Amino acid sequence: MRRLLGVVWRVSISLAVATATTAFGQEVALRHAQGGAALDALATLVLRFNDEQKGKARVVLEDVSGIADNHRLPHIALLDDEDARLFFGSRPRFLPLADVMKTGGQSFDSGRLLPQIAAAVDDFRGRPQALPLAMVLPVLFYNKEAFAKAGLDPESPPKTWWETQQVAGKLFDAGYKCPLTTSRFSWVHLENLSSQHGEPVIAKGSHGDRFALNNLVHVKHLALLTSWHKSSYFHYFGPGREGDAKFVSGECAMLTGESGLYGELRRSRTFPVGVAELPYYEDVFGVRPANLLPDGAALWILPGKKKDEYAVVARFIAFLMRPDVQRQWVRATGFLPMTAAALDEMAAAGVSPAIVAAARRRLTMPKQDKSRLSPGDSRGRLHAILGEEVDFVWKNVKPAKEALDTAMQRANTPP
Repeated sequence: MRRLLGVVWRVSISLAVATATTAFGQEVALRHAQGGAALDALATLVLRFNDEQKGKARVVLEDVSGIADNHRLPHIALLDDEDARLFFGSRPRFLPLADVMKTGGQSFDSGRLLPQIAAAVDDFRGRPQALPLAMVLPVLFYNKEAFAKAGLDPESPPKTWWETQQVAGKLFDAGYKCPLTTSRFSWVHLENLSSQHGEPVIAKGSHGDRFALNNLVHVKHLALLTSWHKSSYFHYFGPGREGDAKFVSGECAMLTGESGLYGELRRSRTFPVGVAELPYYEDVFGVRPANLLPDGAALWILPGKKKDEYAVVARFIAFLMRPDVQRQWVRATGFLPMTAAALDEMAAAGVSPAIVAAARRRLTMPKQDKSRLSPGDSRGRLHAILGEEVDFVWKNVKPAKEALDTAMQRANTPP
């Protein structure tokens, strides 16, 4: 997750939330790594919830950067797969959302969740395991000012990867040394590539299900990116969100990354920003460009706490699911809505029309079996392996096919 402001400022807000409530009642710790507008919105909602509890209970924010002992578990944690090690040293066991809500005496209708939002946190039986509070979509950001200087139409971003190559070439010729970069490479360029082009991420085999991120379209795409890397059309700065800063600073003219970055870009006003849907290959049969995979941070429940404390957790989650609270959260953060009732709040929040349109199309689509990876240890391990193997490609040590084949062989071998 992004850390947009300094540690001192973040911790001060967390302390303010803790001290603004009474010293009585059950106390529930919520660990997070939010910053900027998202932290401000989270702190505001926590204060609102605590005030409604009238001293009977409170939620206390814990910034992950201020935690000395990762093994001391909070009650709940707002995190994504890639944050587990940062939060806890390893990914701990979590409690199913529906079970905690039932034990806490709170109703929870998972059918209210938008299908694709629910799919981001479902288990293998289709049951939400966490509250999908801070989800995003993959998009293409571009610097409109750079487009204009390169003789490109700022209102006509590339739609396909071949068009992206042409645009990158013109940007490079215009003096931009980094035409394109990316954040979260495995999610954007491999998982979403599968979803858009009708390829399963999990394939049935004679020895059970296997990861399958080395199909023809994956090899083709990584080989194309490799050629761009060699010609300086594409720059890779790391497997996480390293590319975000390179685009925000103006160093790179295009970025494939998370829709949630739009709020920061709009507030910074460093340059006019354009947003387009993730490019695709138009020559792949059955391509579905809009089939993007929501992903991001969800609210997970940790084990080992008291029953009364889980009752507070259940009340807090019920609070977050209230329509008025969802509207407030989406409007303040620009994260994807959890329910259909909150879809309109994206436009009200000033989110890019391209992101709003993509969200409306995608989030209401039915769930599709094998169209995405479930959160958990196996996905985090897969991403780590892909990061290592893809790095060999950028260093010209391995060709695309060998790197992906090796990654799948490693990922499909039990640790």
